[in-house]
Amino acid sequence: MHARSSVLAGSAWTLFLFGTMSLLAAEPAGQSGDLWEVTTKMSMEGMPMEMPAQTSRVCAAKEWTEPPGGRPDCKSTDFRRTGNKVTWKAVCSGPPPMTGEGEIVRESDSAYNGSIKFNSAEGNMVIKLNGRRLGACTPK
Repeated sequence: MHARSSVLAGSAWTLFLFGTMSLLAAEPAGQSGDLWEVTTKMSMEGMPMEMPAQTSRVCAAKEWTEPPGGRPDCKSTDFRRTGNKVTWKAVCSGPPPMTGEGEIVRESDSAYNGSIKFNSAEGNMVIKLNGRRLGACTPK
């Protein structure tokens, strides 16, 4: 159980980074982006305790062309936009190696909810995402 707890702690940190780093690809120079307050909450099947929610601020492109990302060991594919919903698949080399699917639904121009569901040999994990637009920013 200690090894699983260590994996959970390591996974929680890397998944927190996955969910809160550079939410979307930057727009071309001179175009404005959106500043989002993003709350992520990770849970893992079979673990008796939940991880606390983490909140951060992220400057993202106005026009979403890629899913949330930032982990160099993850590759996203099948990014699709249908109305106010985006979906994608991810394969992460790890550690631990994982595969997953993500979905975000924009409730308006100022809020969204979603989740990323990962599967690994250590168990299944879900990261819930909530975003609230705070204002404008300039993506890097």
